Amino acid sequence: MTSLIKKDASGNTGDGDATLLVNEVVGVPGGIGEAARQARAAAYDTFLRGLLPTREGVALLAVGGLGRRQCAPYGDLDLVLVHAGVPGIDELAASIWYPIWDAGLRLDHSVRTVAEALSVAQDDVKVALGLLDARLIAGDQALADALIRTAADHWRRTAVRHLTGLREVTTARWQAHGELAFLLEGDLKEAAGGLRDVGLLRAISAAGITDALRPAVRAAHLRLLDTRDALHQQVGRRVDRLVAQERAGVAALLDLRQLQPGASDAARRPGAVVRQLQPGASDAARRPGAVVDDGDALLRRVAGDARTVSHALDDAFRAADRLRSGRSRGGNGRSARRPVARDVVEHDGELVLARTAIGARPDPSLSLRMAAAAATTRLPIARATCEWLAAYCPPLPAPWPSEARAALITLLGAGPGLVPAWETCDRYGLVDGWLPEWTRLRSLPQHNPVHRYTLDRHLVQAAHEASRHAREVDRPDLLLLGALLHDIGKGLPGDHSTVGVPLAQAVATRIGLPPGEVELIGTLVRLHLLLPDVATRRDLADPVTIASVAEAVGDTGTLDLLHALVRADAAATGPAAWSDWKGRLVAELVARVRTALDTGVLPEPPAPDPALLAGPLPVVHLTGDRVSVAAADRRGLLATVAGCLALHRLEVISADASVVDGRALVECRVQPRYGLPPDPVPLRADLRRAVGGDVSVTQRLRGRALAARGSGAAPRVVWHREAATDAVLLELRAADAAGLLYRVTCALDEEGALVRAARISTLGADVVDAFYLVGGWPDDEARARLEAAVLAAV
Repeated sequence: MTSLIKKDASGNTGDGDATLLVNEVVGVPGGIGEAARQARAAAYDTFLRGLLPTREGVALLAVGGLGRRQCAPYGDLDLVLVHAGVPGIDELAASIWYPIWDAGLRLDHSVRTVAEALSVAQDDVKVALGLLDARLIAGDQALADALIRTAADHWRRTAVRHLTGLREVTTARWQAHGELAFLLEGDLKEAAGGLRDVGLLRAISAAGITDALRPAVRAAHLRLLDTRDALHQQVGRRVDRLVAQERAGVAALLDLRQLQPGASDAARRPGAVVRQLQPGASDAARRPGAVVDDGDALLRRVAGDARTVSHALDDAFRAADRLRSGRSRGGNGRSARRPVARDVVEHDGELVLARTAIGARPDPSLSLRMAAAAATTRLPIARATCEWLAAYCPPLPAPWPSEARAALITLLGAGPGLVPAWETCDRYGLVDGWLPEWTRLRSLPQHNPVHRYTLDRHLVQAAHEASRHAREVDRPDLLLLGALLHDIGKGLPGDHSTVGVPLAQAVATRIGLPPGEVELIGTLVRLHLLLPDVATRRDLADPVTIASVAEAVGDTGTLDLLHALVRADAAATGPAAWSDWKGRLVAELVARVRTALDTGVLPEPPAPDPALLAGPLPVVHLTGDRVSVAAADRRGLLATVAGCLALHRLEVISADASVVDGRALVECRVQPRYGLPPDPVPLRADLRRAVGGDVSVTQRLRGRALAARGSGAAPRVVWHREAATDAVLLELRAADAAGLLYRVTCALDEEGALVRAARISTLGADVVDAFYLVGGWPDDEARARLEAAVLAAV
């Protein structure tokens, strides 16, 4: 047996959360897997039996993980000392609890009679659930059996009534901890689909409501337990949140890797080591049978298991609802069958196949039509129906029949009903029959922090969000399909917008779209990032910007589709992917490109604010998210304004600099870096003093703004020569940091570069800052010096 505790030189544990202090006292082994958990339970049993003297009318019961013999390496002990009113019970309890504490074990304990325990269980559903796992460790067998048997009988009688309140508590927990399947750093126990939800399934099964612990759920449960054990062993203490820095170590302990595409069926058998190649792996590593580690394999397995648990719990709660409603109708358990679509009827709040559909030869489009009916009616598909469709529904031919294609579009356009219907079909393998590409996309993590979902869920969510814009486009069906396929190239080497084009077109061809529409689907995939990238990184007043987008898009119909797609994509990504200012920029770009496509004439650039061209200098205007400054023409004005804004915790989103009638104008769009907007009075005063050349403000700007710099991957500079009418574009890609724009514009000024405009795009922890530099900058040495100065400033 191996100790799980690390002690310092004095013999004390270095971690206050450590469960096992003295291995010689408890003798609890480490290890991962069911055998290791059973061995830990046996070691705890032996230790605890030695603490309870033989005495009639007293029994020591284990609940929780020890009661189930599923002890984690650094779990706690949940114990109940049951007695029959014997004298001296408090002293007896203390003689048991103190040695446990002295051994460094975490302990949750109670002392009750059988009547007291049952009374508490009647009022507290959590206690009732705990008693379902109760197991005798030592003491009076008859006393323990009386409590365990009575508690189980009471739960079977009252479970349906208790489940309503239990579901409310569970929903609140899900809202607090999120969905384990879609979290990069989820709580294996508390998040939706985690270990605590398996406990609910076990309780529902114990009540005889439904067989919630099906083989797939049991397998998912064991894998989640293994993951938790490996996490404990990796960290060296009790922890349930799978954070990023521990992911690789946990995956290594589990020997968990992911199977490369095209592997043999033998390698896919249960228990086989699963491996996958990293994008960009060498050809040698890609030969059949070759493997490389993939840190995403663990996340994908956890996501799949969490989805299995969540789906089973939804099914179990519905079974409880049906049982409760049946009892309210008098217990006859009968309800009418209501047709809702061809071959689909509603029965007891679920969708099932019509009897004629089961008896006839199945139509290949039947599963899609069932999914579409579920999405549009927002009713769940019965489990038995899903199993029947998975077993007997024939594969779809290529190309699809029109009925199947229509059902898919109906499904994608169903709005809120799409996601649960798709998830149900995915759990039973139906989606793989529609889209074989889905196997690669399923549960694929997206490590950019702006993404809240795995790739497959993001695509389905994007289709749901796209349905909100269906009336704004001429071809809503292509919008929905484009939303489902726009990121299909992710997870493969190369730019996913380019890699995904042939994949999406192959799907569109198989579905049965004509060649022109297949081409349009490819265009949507290739250009789905065009509008937000240009809107946030380019000068929308420059005719070259508008002309390039108009040429790429080609027509207003495609422009409308892309505009709807970018909004759906952002909404499906997460709150950080969209903002009011970004929406305004994209809308402004779309309006200008539409004018160019409709008339063939590029729109005129907007005129500067007339208020900046009148009155004594300096002029400072603060209106909403705009900061406008006019001052005497001099070098470094943009840097001064940017630094002053950084001093007041304002991020610059875009900046335009120009000279009109001898006045230097700087107009910026800003947003608070955090918290509330700054007080405009001191901001206006600092801007006036700074642009007027006040040295004290400049010194304060340098001292404050240079204090915080970004970290992470090395910054990079990219030059774009044909992106502007009268300038060359320098694009800086770096980690975000306060005062970054100030430092970079200072460096540009010191090297003699005149900045006409700047566009600041924040992507999670990174930024892409684009600077329009007046002149061609044709000299290689001058560009190299400028590039070095910019990188040094970062």
